[in-house]
Amino acid sequence: MNEQYKKQSFQNSKQMPPQQNHGGHALLEAHAAIRSLVNTIEQYAIFHDYVQDQQLEAISQRQKTFLTQMYNSMIDTMKSGQDPVIPTQTYHMEENNDVTYGTQSSNPKAPIQSITKINDECISNYLAEQLKTVASQFTMTALESTNPILRRMFADSIPNMIEMAYEIFLYQNKQKYYQVPQLYPTDMTTIQNEYSPIQNDLLH
Repeated sequence: MNEQYKKQSFQNSKQMPPQQNHGGHALLEAHAAIRSLVNTIEQYAIFHDYVQDQQLEAISQRQKTFLTQMYNSMIDTMKSGQDPVIPTQTYHMEENNDVTYGTQSSNPKAPIQSITKINDECISNYLAEQLKTVASQFTMTALESTNPILRRMFADSIPNMIEMAYEIFLYQNKQKYYQVPQLYPTDMTTIQNEYSPIQNDLLH
């Protein structure tokens, strides 16, 4: 490789068209993250007809609509390298933040062996796991992205994925699908008091 070619092969982002303002590794990361988002939207579509509880149906439909718009905005920016026509939105869940703590015994569970056995507990588990996967993918992609607009879109979308996953958790907790054990009060207090604040005089 001659010196002239070496000099020509390096370009500042301002020297190239916006749609080419992506690093190769970053673009592959974005592709994988969006593929994960596609898988999630498809899961919502696949399980729609199996949902029995109206509350879960409302949650899943609201989340699917939001995820679809997120997808459209992301591919808009990935193709253009510029701000999407519809910017990143903020997801607002309709569940309250009340969590029921404690556990109660129930019949042991085993993996279902037939599609006819799918119920709301299964579906809410599937959706929660998909949302957690996308949140992880988006985090990695935001850390790797070179295009500033696409990086910001992934970063700004992470709180939305967390909010949706939390909404599903709250639904599961209310239905006793997801029980929340606690430590003994003495153990909880011990852990809560494990750390002390840094004194102001040590900050200077």
